[in-house]
Amino acid sequence: MSRPIVVLGSGGHAKVVIATARAMGRDVLACLDGNPARHGESILGVPIPGDFSLASSYPDAEFILAIGDNATRAKLADSLDLPWATLIHPAACVETDLPIGEGTVIFAGAIVQPDTRIGRHAILNTACSIDHDGVVGDFAHLAPGVHLSGNVTVGKRVLLGVGSCGKPGVSIAAGIIVGAGAAVVNHLTEPGTYVGVPARLRLGTS
Repeated sequence: MSRPIVVLGSGGHAKVVIATARAMGRDVLACLDGNPARHGESILGVPIPGDFSLASSYPDAEFILAIGDNATRAKLADSLDLPWATLIHPAACVETDLPIGEGTVIFAGAIVQPDTRIGRHAILNTACSIDHDGVVGDFAHLAPGVHLSGNVTVGKRVLLGVGSCGKPGVSIAAGIIVGAGAAVVNHLTEPGTYVGVPARLRLGTS
């Protein structure tokens, strides 16, 4: 029998995490949040009793980080010694037997093709797609509608904005941000934010 879930975070992203867990038949016991103003409230019927210090109150649960910001999610994951869940919505199409790191969430409509590797605490958001032989690094976030062709490598903590895409074989170095609707047609190696078609480094962001 699947263990219940406790969600860390209670913003909009947490709503989709809760919906994904419930679609999998997982019971969501609580959302924990560091913002005292949220304590005593609820989200989608899930109580928010307090902050992350209450995690020990749920010894039978697995935990998931519902924090969209990559750097914050990485910091929390590295500071908390908890049993992390991996959530894959039943309406996602994910090739079987892929290596998928702990804490990763894959939302409805996502497609992940053969020989793709996904790291820890990654977010594959609604209706994104990764073709064959892809690599998604730890703490990366593919926003809704991202489409990556075959052999694309996404580094750690990369954010790919809504509707962005990558042509076959490109690589995106750690920590880079790709803006909404941008098309990555060359390797991205210099830190910063890339926008446009083709994606180019926005001045002042490196």
